[in-house]
Amino acid sequence: MDITKIVITGGPCAGKSAAMSWIENAFTNLGYTVLLVHETATELITGGVAPWTCGTVAEYQKCQLKLQLEKEKVFEKAAYTMEAEKVLIVCDRGTMDNKAYLSEAEFEDAMKLVGLNEVELRDSYDAVFHLVSAAKGSEEFYTTRNNTARRETAMEAAAIDDKLISAWAGHPHLRVIACAPAFEEKMKHLIDEIRFFLGEPEPLEIERKFLIEYPDIKWLESNPFCKRVEISQTYLESNAGAHIRIRQRGVDGSYIYIQTIKHKISDIKRIEVEKRLSRDEYTKLLTVTDKKYTISKNRYCLVHENQYFELDVFPFWDDKAVLEIELTHENADIVFPKEIKIIKEVSNDASYNNSYLAKVMGQ
Repeated sequence: MDITKIVITGGPCAGKSAAMSWIENAFTNLGYTVLLVHETATELITGGVAPWTCGTVAEYQKCQLKLQLEKEKVFEKAAYTMEAEKVLIVCDRGTMDNKAYLSEAEFEDAMKLVGLNEVELRDSYDAVFHLVSAAKGSEEFYTTRNNTARRETAMEAAAIDDKLISAWAGHPHLRVIACAPAFEEKMKHLIDEIRFFLGEPEPLEIERKFLIEYPDIKWLESNPFCKRVEISQTYLESNAGAHIRIRQRGVDGSYIYIQTIKHKISDIKRIEVEKRLSRDEYTKLLTVTDKKYTISKNRYCLVHENQYFELDVFPFWDDKAVLEIELTHENADIVFPKEIKIIKEVSNDASYNNSYLAKVMGQ
């Protein structure tokens, strides 16, 4: 059984409720059993439990976080009992959404209540799809009339949208779906992104890679739409034409573990199959293979102009770094931050592949 759990998030009036219906229809037709975890905030608020009825906003968010986690556990447990080959669990908002409404100290307090840290909350989902609020780019369509739980002005909604992107930055697979001239275009873009992530009809990776000047680390770390992640990845022996790597990914001692197998199709296109590992599985793979190469790096995950960049800083370079972006189309336009200085594109230069760098520069 293949169970995938994704988040549909975004600011107020972004189209999340409509998106749930679009997703259910599209992926049921593709053979998935689709399970919908509806928005916890709307359930609580319409039931009388709200930020303005609880003692404080922080106390309300604790209630919301705890209920949200329990709901997701129930759906995951139910999924394993089903006679289905492919199950897609779709969460209307995820646990990190709570961070947008709290101070850092309040969010830390909420995480202590449920016994989890930020990496565990954020990276428990396989992918995150952020729908941009109509308050950012389609202000004429922003309304509170279609949701009794929505009270934000357009300006407040836009600010919340930014905070939500900031909260989810750092996730291994975050995609931002911008507003479009027609709402149907936005929904089709979302469905395309989810299909691409799920590997429908085939698990492709389309990636462009650029050599850049060594970045301004202070700028990256002060950018609210950027998060640093520590990565250690090990390349294992593999058959001709395939790369197998295992990765430890996280920060401050909290990690997730991932195995990835890649088959090259062209310079920027590959078939990629990825799966989560337990810590024990990861450790076992590290010990059973004699011929292996490991590379460590700091990755800065950066959202800019609704694009998700991954900027890798390696310990053996102090004058350059590597910038990557995954695309759904080979010819998609890329808008680079002005703070990033491109030296050249290296998508087709094997000497900048992590597998090569691990062999010549790593351990």
